[in-house]
Amino acid sequence: MQIKTYNTTPYDDQKPGTSGLRKKVRVFQQPGYLENFVQAIFNSLEDFQGKTLVLGGDGRYFNREAIQIIIKIAAANGFGELIIGQGGLLSTPAASNIIRKYQAFGGIVLSASHNPGGPDEDFGIKYNVSNGGPAPEKVTDALYQNTKTISAYHSAEIDDINLDQIGEIDIDGLKIRIIDSVADYAELMADIFDFKLIKDSIAAGLITLRFDAMHAITGPYAKHILEDVLGAAPGSVFNAVPQEDFGGGHPDPNMVHAHELTEIMFSDHAPTFGAASDGDGDRNMIMGANIFVTPSDSLAIMAANARLIPAYAKGISGVARSMPTSQAVDRVAKALNLNCYETPTGWKFFGNLLDAGKITLCGEESFGSGSNHVREKDGLWAVLFWLNLIARKRQPVADIVSEHWQKYGRDIYCRHDYEAVDSATANGIVDHLRSQLASLPGKTWGDYSVQYADEFSYTDPVDNSVSANQGIRIGFSNGSRIVFRLSGTGTVGATLRIYIEKYQKDTDNLHQDSAIALQQLVDIAEQLCEVKKRTGRTEPDVIT
Repeated sequence: MQIKTYNTTPYDDQKPGTSGLRKKVRVFQQPGYLENFVQAIFNSLEDFQGKTLVLGGDGRYFNREAIQIIIKIAAANGFGELIIGQGGLLSTPAASNIIRKYQAFGGIVLSASHNPGGPDEDFGIKYNVSNGGPAPEKVTDALYQNTKTISAYHSAEIDDINLDQIGEIDIDGLKIRIIDSVADYAELMADIFDFKLIKDSIAAGLITLRFDAMHAITGPYAKHILEDVLGAAPGSVFNAVPQEDFGGGHPDPNMVHAHELTEIMFSDHAPTFGAASDGDGDRNMIMGANIFVTPSDSLAIMAANARLIPAYAKGISGVARSMPTSQAVDRVAKALNLNCYETPTGWKFFGNLLDAGKITLCGEESFGSGSNHVREKDGLWAVLFWLNLIARKRQPVADIVSEHWQKYGRDIYCRHDYEAVDSATANGIVDHLRSQLASLPGKTWGDYSVQYADEFSYTDPVDNSVSANQGIRIGFSNGSRIVFRLSGTGTVGATLRIYIEKYQKDTDNLHQDSAIALQQLVDIAEQLCEVKKRTGRTEPDVIT
């Protein structure tokens, strides 16, 4: 195998965010840009020569070209085996499973998650470590340092690989395995859930369903599991063929972007259950007939009912949520005497807790939930959890949610996103919030008295690593909260996320409209951060 070394110079914009590096496609298409970043990944690792690397992505524009580039660089750097999803396709949770199942050294996942795809849209890349989870900060910090000093990358002079033909290829001692993208994941799901019960419930008409794959990676997984294995009616999974531009849509599973599913589920002929997943398959939206289940409530309900699922029948060790996620799961953990952890946003922070056995279930308000079966959030897993739950409880989604609120109370919740805010303006807002923190405790607006105000910092209970500056928290004495955070998942400017949460225990008032219930807190949030005043905007870009 001929190896060629190419001299290069650093790019100054390759600092990974919470989920790797995300940029516009045209940025990644610059000469040496992707090559630099991939070589910097390998320069940050040790003792991987001769070992296995998993490779795949969500099929968005530039996915195939990027995989061919990475194959050549991985070969040149001494990996002994590459496992690649057929067509270059692997959902993010499927990639995590394959890393774990085949004991790979690590994996490279190509995705910009829920961001749009196409020649003028977004692309992304991240490295996952041997536990199947996203690289921890110590790895991404080393990676970033290497991007700033890189002077050369290495590439094997080999022909492009046929990604569509399942089988093994040997190139001068390098083994390349093209595998079925769906089979290993489907096998794992069958081990976790009661497929017979779900299938029987579907056959008996107790469960009808629609799943919106949003022209993204989950289509083949959902078609096989939900229709072929579990017997859902043909067409139950729609928008099922992955496309490089996601059919021109925005593959973010919320009621704004999954509007077709939303219309179905709030119609007079809604099925029992509806769900959607995102670009790379790690997020989920859960719906029932005429009801949307917030991701925070979904996590709490799963934790409260975990013993009904075969894989968790003996109980769970604990739960964790990202800091902006509502405190609904905390209330379940307290009632069930479970460990409960509050982490920064980013799935990598759950990895240590899962590996140490401190938690079994975890989730984020940004439509992500998962368990110890992989080290990524997992959209289809959440869908199957809910189907198994509905089949066991023999209740519609609305009744399951209402029953939960009656027992634990309701954390009424929403998130306001101000997207593509000028970075200087966004940072100015955060600085303005920081300047108020010391004076806020004791301040009162009507029924809301500030109990604490801080900037969240997390000390990992496993390795004692510290992650500071993770968002501004304003907590009120009645259990309500406002959280402000700049997101690291966009590719233009900054996204300011404002999280609003009101705890409602009064059982006579649990079903009030969230927009009305939260309006006073929304007004308080604007007084504190001045986002409308400072940006000139009149409303958020997205409310979820």
